[in-house]
Amino acid sequence: MFDKLKSVEKRYNDLNQFLSDPKIISQQTEFQKYAREQSELSPIVLRFQDWQKITRQLEENRKILEEEQDQEVVEMAKEDLADLETQKEKAVEDLKVLLLPKDPRDDRNVIVEIRAGTGGEEAGLFSNDLFRMYSRYAEEKKWQVEILSSSLSTKGGFKEVIFSILGKGAYSKLKYEGGTHRVQRVPDTESQGRIHTSAVTVAVLPEVEDVDIKINPTDIKIDVYRSSGPGGQSVNTTDSAVRLTFIPTGMIVTCQDEKSQHKNREKAMKVLRARLYDEEERKKQESMASERKLQVGSGDRSGRIRTYNYPQERVTDHRIGLTLHKLSLIMEGDLVEIIDALTLHFQTLALKGE
Repeated sequence: MFDKLKSVEKRYNDLNQFLSDPKIISQQTEFQKYAREQSELSPIVLRFQDWQKITRQLEENRKILEEEQDQEVVEMAKEDLADLETQKEKAVEDLKVLLLPKDPRDDRNVIVEIRAGTGGEEAGLFSNDLFRMYSRYAEEKKWQVEILSSSLSTKGGFKEVIFSILGKGAYSKLKYEGGTHRVQRVPDTESQGRIHTSAVTVAVLPEVEDVDIKINPTDIKIDVYRSSGPGGQSVNTTDSAVRLTFIPTGMIVTCQDEKSQHKNREKAMKVLRARLYDEEERKKQESMASERKLQVGSGDRSGRIRTYNYPQERVTDHRIGLTLHKLSLIMEGDLVEIIDALTLHFQTLALKGE
């Protein structure tokens, strides 16, 4: 591992020299490429330098224990030694994680699909709550949120909402959010005060560019129609809504949120590309089901990854056994603690080769 770290440090120093070279500075494409690489290596190098500093301090303290006659100084050195050993172990663990192969999709924007599952109108309302939660989280990160497609329920929730989050590293932060999210609360429509359990499914896909996947235009059937709102009411007087059908598999994507047919087609293509890319990645990994199906499951209450219990102000992520009693803050987008814990959990599994 340390040979690898030394080579990373050497490359980092070389990059610093490149970035100060006037010839490279004048070539923006080359400069940006080196700057990105330097930015990716920086956390590894800084932590490696921490480890080197701690190691030097440990050697100095051991030397004091061997040579120092003053008992008070020896005792202080012993205390420092224990603390430094702990710091060194932590630095080694951090470096192991930092050296893990990076998911090439981590820096990408994401497309998030939220669908109401078991629970009728209450599930639709919770879909809206989750959309708001992720939107607030994105706002805190200075990321952009754009609705690509939505279908409203009669009480103002979402039967389905598909949206993109644009920001560097969005996929790395949100990729573990896919699955069934269960909510336990008393609905506004419940006169007896009984707690209802509903379920909503979330799928998180990396946004895909044209270069990532080639789609033959003849494989796409395009239908246009008049968009409609809840209950079938017309929200547009022109045929602006778009339905794309990928003929080889029958996959359908619709979009009617924009008044412009061109914009709806553009958004629908973005979702179609992401779904087809997801399917291709699944095949490469020889998985039994697509990433979406693994994330979403059946949409019932049994395959949940997380429970939001409103009476107890509690959120529990069942994959890692994490329970937090700050549901109100989490629903306002305070997801940092959950996301960090999930990231650490899956990184630890990766280190073990699981």
